[in-house]
Amino acid sequence: MTNSIMEPNKIFSPNGNDDVNNRSIWYGETTNLMQLNDVRYSWAVGLWKQMRENFWTSEKFDVTQDINDYQNLTPDEQKGYDGILSYLIFLDSIQTVNIPHLKSVVTAPEIALCMAEQISQEALHSQSYQYLLESVIPKEKINYIYDFWKTDKLLFERCEFIASMYQKYIDQKTEESYFETLIANFILEGLYFYSGFCFFYNLSSRMLMSGSADIFRMINRDELSHVRLYQKIIPEAMQTFPYSKDRIHEMFDKAVKYEVLWVNHIVGNNILGITESSTEQYIKYLANIRLKSIGLEPLYSDPIYFKNCYSHLEKIADTGKEASVKANFFDSGVTSYVMSSGVEGWEEV
Repeated sequence: MTNSIMEPNKIFSPNGNDDVNNRSIWYGETTNLMQLNDVRYSWAVGLWKQMRENFWTSEKFDVTQDINDYQNLTPDEQKGYDGILSYLIFLDSIQTVNIPHLKSVVTAPEIALCMAEQISQEALHSQSYQYLLESVIPKEKINYIYDFWKTDKLLFERCEFIASMYQKYIDQKTEESYFETLIANFILEGLYFYSGFCFFYNLSSRMLMSGSADIFRMINRDELSHVRLYQKIIPEAMQTFPYSKDRIHEMFDKAVKYEVLWVNHIVGNNILGITESSTEQYIKYLANIRLKSIGLEPLYSDPIYFKNCYSHLEKIADTGKEASVKANFFDSGVTSYVMSSGVEGWEEV
């Protein structure tokens, strides 16, 4: 297949064909109407319903105790909290901007439905970070955290690297750049958030910042639904667009190196229960299971990278409150979840 230009769908194409037998994720003859009575990708409708059932708002969570906890964190713990929060603000912000570009060429309405919900959830996450900043962080530090990406050289380089992967498609709009942006998006959703989540669950395990951890449990659940979405989309993309397995592995390996460098920069060996060694092991473990989930060979062959060194935090990630989740958060196969019920089977892909 030639590396042709991908043009966004017309707003309305009255000569299109919405028949389910004619439907495809890309290059279909869509009218761009949301014809959802009959769908080709039934899993997408189920996933969208799960995403909707997971609706939540940050204001439901009490973070009053976190105000005192934050003041009593060690300097290293405060540095980790501030830096990770700044990084997560960037990740969800850039997703809110990027996903509409990926969605603009999708011709299956049921897939577009999930991506639209993803955009909404990413925006909700951004609002949740604002809620944490205004509720927990001293006022004089709020702008510092928002602007940390400007002042911290390594975080700035981190953000530039991620953004450049997305910008390539905006600038070129080729099949190759679109596919690579899909992979970059999958890496972001499946790799970059989780060391941050573990940091907050680690604090919660020591009875610190529990309100923050409750909010991150909800964000965690949303992000796992996004992982599941691209686990389903990418194998379809492999049958549609030109790609190289070596290039995918190269992208994952580079992402892992950046992520390990960043986490060790902001957390390092300075937090009880987290070490530079465990960080590397965990991130490489995540890379291996993400690659496996889209049908590719793992990158890291040492048996240590097939074990979840933070599995003990799964108990911290679970909660008996309204946000209850019974799940292996980190293997990320979505079955069914709602705010009022538990979940099993995240490891199913």
